[in-house]
Amino acid sequence: MPKRGYHHGNLRQALIDAALELIEQRGPTGFTLSEAAKRAGVTPAAVYRHFEGREDLIAEAAHQGYGIFADLMEFAYESGQPSALKAFEATGRAYLAFARKHPGHYIAMFESGISVNRTPELAHAANRANAVLERAAADLSQHIPEDKRPPASMFSAHIWAMSHGVVELFARNSPGRASPFPADDLLESGIGIYLRGLGLVRPDE
Repeated sequence: MPKRGYHHGNLRQALIDAALELIEQRGPTGFTLSEAAKRAGVTPAAVYRHFEGREDLIAEAAHQGYGIFADLMEFAYESGQPSALKAFEATGRAYLAFARKHPGHYIAMFESGISVNRTPELAHAANRANAVLERAAADLSQHIPEDKRPPASMFSAHIWAMSHGVVELFARNSPGRASPFPADDLLESGIGIYLRGLGLVRPDE
């Protein structure tokens, strides 16, 4: 692969972009800093002016990923307004769309073993994304009978787990995990069953 090169002042981003490509192709532990440097078109020594090690580089890729993810979730949430149900369903679809469009970021965020608490910036970005789904869950919870209504944080965690499971098993071409149903349909029907089990009274459109 030819060297990508970079403009003066944006070496840091060139290294992150190189790492994202390598993460997507080989996984978060399948490359070295030297390989990321080579792909970015710089010497290995240049990497250490910006990152102490591979985990720092992956953590920054995750940080940027959570920022993109939160923006997509915010847009999805707003696009469904004023219907609480449409806003909630849109955030689930946004999760799948993000995993498809940004696989390197997704892997750095959820499969690298990097803690979201590694840096305050990473924690803030992750919390912002989670807060969107929790807000959508809180809105929709108002249409669930009070005696069946879980806390919004639990509600959103259930849907996050369901979304993540669909991505991992059926939306990322995992060997031996082919599904006869599209990932979007699996998630939408799963959410529907979950909501009916809670006794959701369909909100007015």
